Amino acid sequence: MGGALILEPDVEAVLGHDGVVSVSEMSRAMLGRDRELAQLTDLFGIGGHPRARSVLLAGDAGVGKTRLLRELLDVAGTAGWRTLVGHCLDFGDSALPYLPFSELFGRLTSDDPALSAALVEAHPSLAHIQPGRRLRSGGTPQAEENLDRSDLFEAIHGAVELLAATRPVLLVVEDVHWADRSTRDLLTFLFARAFREPVALIASYRSDDLHRRHPLRSNVAQWARIPSVNRMQVEPLQDPDVARLVRSLLPGSLPEGDVHAIVRRADGNAFFAEELVSAAEGSSWAGLPEDLADLLLVRLDRLDDGARDVVRAAACAGRRVGQALLAAVVDQEPDALDRSLRTSVEQNVMVRLGTDSFAFRHALLAEAVYDDLLPGERVRLHAAYVAALRSQQVDGTAAELARHARLAHDLVTAVTASVEAGDEAMSVGGPDEAARHYETALELTADRRLPTDADHEGPGEPGDPVALVVKAADALIASGQPERAVKLVHAQLEQGRAGTEGPDLGDPPRARLLLSLAAASLLLDNVPDPLTSTTEALELVPDEPTALRAQLLGVHARAHARQGHDDEAARFALQALGIAQTLDLSSLVADATTTLAGVDERSGDPAAAERALEEIVEQARRDGDRQAEVRGRYLAAGLHHERGDLDRAAEAYRHAFAVATEAGLAWAPYGFEARLMAALVAYERGDWDGCRDLTRVAGQAPPPIPEAMLLGLRAMLLVHSGDSSAGAALERVRPLWDRDGLVGISAAAAEIDWHGDRGDVLAVLTTFDRAVIVVGAVLSEHFQARIRLSALVLGHLADAAGRSPRPARAGLVARAPELMAGVDGVMQRVRRRKRPFGPEGVAWLERARAEVLRLRWLADVDPPEEDDLVAAWRRTVEAFETMGHRFEVARSQTRLAAVLRAAGQPAESRQLLGSARAIARELGA
Repeated sequence: MGGALILEPDVEAVLGHDGVVSVSEMSRAMLGRDRELAQLTDLFGIGGHPRARSVLLAGDAGVGKTRLLRELLDVAGTAGWRTLVGHCLDFGDSALPYLPFSELFGRLTSDDPALSAALVEAHPSLAHIQPGRRLRSGGTPQAEENLDRSDLFEAIHGAVELLAATRPVLLVVEDVHWADRSTRDLLTFLFARAFREPVALIASYRSDDLHRRHPLRSNVAQWARIPSVNRMQVEPLQDPDVARLVRSLLPGSLPEGDVHAIVRRADGNAFFAEELVSAAEGSSWAGLPEDLADLLLVRLDRLDDGARDVVRAAACAGRRVGQALLAAVVDQEPDALDRSLRTSVEQNVMVRLGTDSFAFRHALLAEAVYDDLLPGERVRLHAAYVAALRSQQVDGTAAELARHARLAHDLVTAVTASVEAGDEAMSVGGPDEAARHYETALELTADRRLPTDADHEGPGEPGDPVALVVKAADALIASGQPERAVKLVHAQLEQGRAGTEGPDLGDPPRARLLLSLAAASLLLDNVPDPLTSTTEALELVPDEPTALRAQLLGVHARAHARQGHDDEAARFALQALGIAQTLDLSSLVADATTTLAGVDERSGDPAAAERALEEIVEQARRDGDRQAEVRGRYLAAGLHHERGDLDRAAEAYRHAFAVATEAGLAWAPYGFEARLMAALVAYERGDWDGCRDLTRVAGQAPPPIPEAMLLGLRAMLLVHSGDSSAGAALERVRPLWDRDGLVGISAAAAEIDWHGDRGDVLAVLTTFDRAVIVVGAVLSEHFQARIRLSALVLGHLADAAGRSPRPARAGLVARAPELMAGVDGVMQRVRRRKRPFGPEGVAWLERARAEVLRLRWLADVDPPEEDDLVAAWRRTVEAFETMGHRFEVARSQTRLAAVLRAAGQPAESRQLLGSARAIARELGA
């Protein structure tokens, strides 16, 4: 055949190197392909003993083949290899023979004209594929210039081998699924004809483009039988790697829940993840980017009408659909349906799952097809699914029925099925999904199009708004979203208040809502007192012993306990216990008994509290009451923590979290708190790796407040380990301080040290002042952790005094009285509540007092007596050793060492410094 052609302008652009982005020009870091890269470098001997090998590199479009090749080319280039890259392009019927080889030899001519000329001189046939001869501007070739292609094949093989004689060659041909027949034949020749010199040849192609009739399909089968050819499939990225990619593209700006959603939708495809992140930058990430949708829908052009109809119907079911259900929806005879499904599989639009189901090859393809449906078409298809599922002749879930009914505008079926789906989800430990189903049902009951006979069903029926709100609130609490539960219940209470547009609720329904409101409020710091809700609710229900009254008394007791009213808490808990025992309500028995155990602990009998909690846990385990078991284990762990027994506390918290996770209650009350406290105890006792694991939320979908709590604690760890990402973590959590007191406390403590370590005293004081205002508004002005924050600030003021000129020192000392006045305010509040400090409170109080003395000493402003200073720091070190806080032991030891050195006790000072350094090395601080 002819060896030279006249080309169109777009081909000229390619050969002129303006229309192809070379893999060597990409800059994004490679993620998740270390294993594949190692396999390729080992196979070719890159960095070792180079050898001739060939690889067929397959993978779906966008999965990361080009990025892997770019990294391989970089590694090879660094190792001294010559790298040659050529691309096949989709020109349809106008494909150019040998285009990738024209490109790679053209680049060689551009980079090294003398070497290229030498190759042409040695193998004259190469001149026929040089870009200059193939462009319009290169002149019209003469007929006598045509040559037999076997001469060209020999010339290309010989030229590559000649190049490899001086240095190993890595030759990459990309996108072979677009290769013309001549290029495929040339590759067959190169794969089959052994290279004597070290030539590594890679041909990449899209496996999802190789439908049954694709011309490359037979070539791949032929090439794979050649002994020197290896096949490698580039699989989708693992979820953690996609999450890392998302965060690298939008560092610190997406909540973990949104990252998780993008990871789920991208399904391991790097290109899809990047497109979804680009959409997220525009605040519209929930939809499918238009360009990506268009790219995906091109795949449907290969299908005939019947297959296209089946695919469009399947898209209404989501990613996956059973064949029996699809057959009930699609108007095709069985044989025709089989042919349509076979075509969709052969064209790589769908894949077969097991013996009776099919799925879209990629989740985003299902989204694109669904979004492309006309509104009326969608409604009709969803209605067909509803009819099929309601017939009970095909398998399906309540969640499927609810979704199809809602999208088919069958509101009555949608409400009933949504409630059923929520109940099913709660029964299997899926509170997050249950909450969504219940809230969907609530939205539908408010729809004016819902028939009136379905809108006002009796109490507890699917259409009962109060029952739905209570169920939704319980699910939201169990999924770690009590703040949302409070808003939901409060809105229903306002709607049902007498004198508003909605109907008057009546006493029992209002009491049920107030109970839910109080239960959610007990889990939050920045909401009205739950005691107000329980007090009103108890006035609305009769005195008869009912389950509702027992629930109210139990929550009322917990509300009193939260306020420090232990006598009232015990009285109401005993009432709740009596009713629960009479009615044989084991869960309420456990709840009331747990409250009484807490009262025992606070009244100075922790041993009795521990015995009671052990009995509660054992009984709850026997009853299968996971919520009661988790609460009991969490509170028992708290007893160990309060006593400073961090080893037992760590084990108990982890056990409680494990039980909660197994029951699907990982973000529920006490389950999440067990995780959080396990992380805190791990930090305190020096298990910083354990703390990192417990505060890591990558790949999870945490509710906002729990995520902020974990991030605040993680930020503290990052600051103290000198991690450069600490600043970004602090920035992320700063706007969330007012969501929960613990968020503000952890983040403020970390930020104070972050600024203090950099010598920014003004920022330290600003952070402290903000924490007092924000956390004080959420908890109280004299929240207990204020002592800790004050001690940290005083420490950084003392450090600043030690390096400041004398005139500036007095100003630093002037802030101390105000800080200690806040500490005294906390002490007075503790005395009023008649609950003494545990080891942690004692340690931070000693630290604050010692830091004041150190500040005056270093500033030389009313300096303390030397003996008083040494004694204060000895008490501080001893207190933190009793608490078991490894990092603060080390920090306090360094300060005591400095004081002892100044006091003329160098031997003990050196010993303390050695101990502090050993702890720091152990922690990585």
